Amino acid sequence: MEELQLNDFQYNLPDERIARFPLPQRDQSKLLEYRQGVMEHRTFSELPDRLPASSLLVFNNTKVIPARLHFQRATGAVIELFLLNPVPADRLVTEAMQDQHQTVWQCMIGNRKRWKSDETLTKEIRVGEQTVVLRALWHDADRSFIRFEWSGSDAFAAILHEAGKIPLPPYLSRDVTDADQESYQTVYSRIEGAVAAPTAGLHFTPAVLARLAQRGIQTDYLTLHVGAGTFQPIKATDVRQHAMHTEQVVYTRQNLENLLEHQGPVIAVGTTSMRSLESLYWFGVRLLKNEAEPFLLDQQYAYSFPETDLPDSRKSIRAVLDHLQGTDQQQVVAHTGIYCMPGYRFRLTNGLVTNFHQPGSTLILLVAAFVGEDWRTIYNEALQNNYRFLSYGDSSLLLP
Repeated sequence: MEELQLNDFQYNLPDERIARFPLPQRDQSKLLEYRQGVMEHRTFSELPDRLPASSLLVFNNTKVIPARLHFQRATGAVIELFLLNPVPADRLVTEAMQDQHQTVWQCMIGNRKRWKSDETLTKEIRVGEQTVVLRALWHDADRSFIRFEWSGSDAFAAILHEAGKIPLPPYLSRDVTDADQESYQTVYSRIEGAVAAPTAGLHFTPAVLARLAQRGIQTDYLTLHVGAGTFQPIKATDVRQHAMHTEQVVYTRQNLENLLEHQGPVIAVGTTSMRSLESLYWFGVRLLKNEAEPFLLDQQYAYSFPETDLPDSRKSIRAVLDHLQGTDQQQVVAHTGIYCMPGYRFRLTNGLVTNFHQPGSTLILLVAAFVGEDWRTIYNEALQNNYRFLSYGDSSLLLP
């Protein structure tokens, strides 16, 4: 594959175009519709009427956890612990959230040098009618593993709810408000574990979901726990050299059966849903090729085979379903580092609902892979028409 220069995926985003707060009404965001090269300006509430007939809309139902914890040392110094994933990394996040008394997580650590190796950080919190003491200790400093311990019998999810803060994206450059606790979650969020919202879904309201049902648009929900790596900037001049982050994704047997039964277009709500769908294809390939660790996908694998050496999408999905049936499982937990950039051929996804992303990001690369050079035309159109950008910004419907 020829070099892909980072400069080719940059654009000028004025600071005032970054939406730092959401609109009062989620579905009143603008919607830029791109359909086979033609663009139209709409309102997000119109989305159900703009989708192709017999579409299957696939959502990511992950729920953002209050992943930022602040502890104050006796000296006054504040240590921030940002939860990344439970230890071991392949542990189901929902399971770790139910831990009692103690749990171990890998963290990003702010003000790390101030935290001594033998020092226990503590804070008191109120959980219901009880005062709970939460402690943080080094578990494995080299790997940034932190052990949390707490009094009482509450699950870690309840502890986090009281002790943690919602981790807003760094580019919003503001403190969390009480309103963010609700507005930075999708209305259909259900499975706790993400440290960033799947923001394309923030525009959906019960009214929009009801209209989808009225129109006969099918919907399905899978779970990819969005990691902090989604904000990791690309620093390599050749974007192929960027080290892609890995995220936990859960597919149910019902997800697979729905995809196999569906005959129309499959449209991903957000880049995380798209990465989940595309990864599913490659997990099937790994099973069909009898690969070791079939449910672990690195960023290179999708570029490893000639087209003639690959199965069609239905055969690949069937392989994953056969695996679940053969092992008598209702779901599979997988880890994906898939990297969709220009040159990638999409296997399961025909359309994408997504926000407008940061210049030079892996998300821009995914959009460029999906719509080709038109990504720049789309972004110029949005900039010229006062669209709001990034997590709390406006939306687009991309149908190449």
